[in-house]
Amino acid sequence: MRVYLLFLSLFFCSLTFAQNTITGFVTDSNNQPIPGANIKVVGDSSGTVADFDGSFKLQSSKKLPFVIEVTSVGFGSKKVTISSANQKVSVQLLDEENKLDEIVVSASRTPERVIESPVTIERMGIADIKKSASATFYEGLENLKEVQMNTSSLTFKSINTRGFATVANTRFMQLVDGMDNSSPLLNFVLGNMIGVSEIDVQSVELLPGASSALYGANAFNGILFMNSKSPFTSQGITAYAKYGQTVQNAAGSNDYVDYGIRIAHAFSPKFAAKANFTYMRGTDWYATNYKDKTVVGRDRSNPNYDGINVYGDEVSTNLKGVGQSLAALGLIPVGAINLLPDYNVSRTGYDETSLTDNKASNTKIDFSLHYKPFENDFEIIWQSKFGYGNAVYQGANRYYLNDFFMQQHKLELKGKNFFVRGYTTNEDGGKSYDMLFTGINVNRVWKDDKTWFGQYAGQYVTSTLGGATPEQAHIAARSVADTGRLIPGTAAFKSAFNSVISEASVLSGSKLVDNSKIYHTDVNYNFKDLIDFAEIQVGGSYREYELNSHGRIYTDANGPIHYNDYGAYTQLTKKLLDDRLKFTGSVRYDKSKNFDGNISPRLSLVYSGGENKKHNFRASYQTGFRNPSTQDQYIGFNVGNAVLLGSAPDNLTRYSETLPVSTAVGQAFAGSANVVVTGLNAYNNSYTASSVAALSASGNPAVLKKTNVNYVKPEQVKAFELGYRSFLNGVSVDLNGYYNIYNDFIGNLNVVAPLYGTAQDAPNPLAGPINAGTQSIHALQNGNFRAYQLYTNTDVEIKSMGFGVGLSKKVYKDFEVGVNYNYAEFKFDQAKDPSFEAGFNTPKHRVKASFGNEKLFDNFGFNVSGRWNSEYLWQSTMVDGMIDAATVIDAQINYNILKLKSTIKLGASNIGGKEYTQVLGAGLIGQQFFASWTINP
Repeated sequence: MRVYLLFLSLFFCSLTFAQNTITGFVTDSNNQPIPGANIKVVGDSSGTVADFDGSFKLQSSKKLPFVIEVTSVGFGSKKVTISSANQKVSVQLLDEENKLDEIVVSASRTPERVIESPVTIERMGIADIKKSASATFYEGLENLKEVQMNTSSLTFKSINTRGFATVANTRFMQLVDGMDNSSPLLNFVLGNMIGVSEIDVQSVELLPGASSALYGANAFNGILFMNSKSPFTSQGITAYAKYGQTVQNAAGSNDYVDYGIRIAHAFSPKFAAKANFTYMRGTDWYATNYKDKTVVGRDRSNPNYDGINVYGDEVSTNLKGVGQSLAALGLIPVGAINLLPDYNVSRTGYDETSLTDNKASNTKIDFSLHYKPFENDFEIIWQSKFGYGNAVYQGANRYYLNDFFMQQHKLELKGKNFFVRGYTTNEDGGKSYDMLFTGINVNRVWKDDKTWFGQYAGQYVTSTLGGATPEQAHIAARSVADTGRLIPGTAAFKSAFNSVISEASVLSGSKLVDNSKIYHTDVNYNFKDLIDFAEIQVGGSYREYELNSHGRIYTDANGPIHYNDYGAYTQLTKKLLDDRLKFTGSVRYDKSKNFDGNISPRLSLVYSGGENKKHNFRASYQTGFRNPSTQDQYIGFNVGNAVLLGSAPDNLTRYSETLPVSTAVGQAFAGSANVVVTGLNAYNNSYTASSVAALSASGNPAVLKKTNVNYVKPEQVKAFELGYRSFLNGVSVDLNGYYNIYNDFIGNLNVVAPLYGTAQDAPNPLAGPINAGTQSIHALQNGNFRAYQLYTNTDVEIKSMGFGVGLSKKVYKDFEVGVNYNYAEFKFDQAKDPSFEAGFNTPKHRVKASFGNEKLFDNFGFNVSGRWNSEYLWQSTMVDGMIDAATVIDAQINYNILKLKSTIKLGASNIGGKEYTQVLGAGLIGQQFFASWTINP
């Protein structure tokens, strides 16, 4: 009780501490208000932000006199001396193109101007968000240089920088207020589903290259920082509401709703709090790609059709093998076996649109408490974030994340030169399910595979004996086998569907179960006030994983899997030659439970030339590494046509399944009608999938190649970068080029393990039935095998290179034009590793442009942005193929209603209307129209 009373007395003392109150207005050269201008007390942590009408109110306990500094993007800064309490000031800022003078922190973990950053960095601020023509600020990130979005769903977009990314971009990191947004189970970011509200964004910073030297192993190919507003400086109630429609040929026109509110208040200079709530709902882009996954030109008329967005047709078997089984049971004459073709047929699948309601939604809630107990920058922060919603994630299959829930909680202590933070991330899969297994098991609820294929084979024989052609016989056979099939929309289908998605076992269900967690700690200290020679920082991190999919995705059926990693770093920054040359050197050591430690150094030089130091040249070299993800190590996920298998040694022995052996001969070779296989079979007794495909095409066993693969280990990169930033005749110029060398690149290898016999190079089919190699051939030719997708490294060196050009200028009064171009390519000798997929998934050419004026006339602004990319190869665990070139134009107009402190915006995305794709297998992206109303305090 005494402690409680002491806390209350300290709290109320802080509320009544002596303060000076300064009020005023911030305007531009035309006496128009500058909302969002930053007002800060020089040498103190006190500060605020100008309201919608340019007014501000600043409270400070600093003794008079003191100086305030007023800044805003696009304007020069100004300092004003405050000499009396309750002083009213009027500040006029002059227009100035100063984007390269903006302050960023992420590049070096210390405040510095963009123009002085040692590496390429992109930034989006409050003014940029207002100008964005995209429906959300997160989608607007695609207009930044070097960003390529991978859109899996209306609510799930993944950022790709510098290549080698699918929707599951494990090489990219996203931090929101210092917290890693990655899913504990999946190891990649789920877009902005648990990110930050657009009315709470203070700034967004993007480092597109390797950042392992400061941020650890996951910051391998880029990192995004989203920083929210402080309730000390941004107070009041802010709200927005959007309504619009999405338009797609497959889905039609559907409503889109998005609204949110932010409440923040500083109760005193010592205590402040804020809370955010946002809600969005719409109809997802329908995925209706009915091309065959593996054979170009094959359609539903083919007996072994396997459509990209069709599920259940993955179940396939050799028709002659079915005939042999039927003959052994006496159901057809032995002679009828020869009437059956020696190739596979597949079951009839269900379209994706029948297996999901295509509803997309996202609810985000967060709150934070901020306490400054002393008269300095020391601050204690508690923050909680909650994200909830529906989306479609595409990995090896398409997964409907239904009622997916994720939460984060953070305690942070920070000051002028340090921070210590700890946070936890928890997730719950909710009612999520795998659409592929939904299709497979809805079929099986109605009719088991043996019965269906038996009926198919029996009718094929009957039709052939009746004089039908093979094509006619297949049509008749499928019609008979499909008699009574469950039809989408019927009560029987709904009952089977609900039963399947509520069951986790892939033998009868499709539910995804996940209750995984991450516990993470970061610490950093900057010695700049203690050491004069140079600016020196030290820091470190520790992370504990608790994987808990209850055996559905990982091999954790008997309990959660625990593993950890940790790291430490130091950095030295020194300015030389009259502060024209800045040297930065850093080194980091990281250690993961299953792997040896790695050291990542980074060296960079920035030289500021010219009379005003406005010509900035930069060069950097760094090495980086990426530890295999939790999936790479511990997954044991049956995706229907294959098993995704991680290579941690204990994982291979934990993964086990019992599989049936077809044909009497096969059962004799196996010694049983069923065999038990483990993950060791995949690595030690398998053939490469490419050689098995060659066997199927040629019939020649000499093409078979035994798998020779090592367990996955960390991949490494050597990254070289050059850049230049300046103002040339009023034009903001940003040039960069990079060259990366990857070794031990992590990727996937598809293999096929026979259920009996021994895999070997070019086995001899004439060696006799007791020969293990001959038996393995028989297993492959009769469907007695298990396909796996392994996580491993290629021995072949991979290189990527690219360059970018960014230009912007105010061309007439307040009209601003921006354009940027990016070139990217990679080199990989596929002939040296035919079965390995690098998955670069990035266009060689990208062009982006914008044109706008936020002051076209009183309170009215507009912006038009466009982007184009060349066609490119898409490679993923689900499907490979080409993605067409695309041109997309977005536009918005906005009007400020000063009396209501409001902004009205009308916007449209993809106004040209031509649908395009960014992820092969996901829905085509159509048009989006919206109207929004934002109320600022």
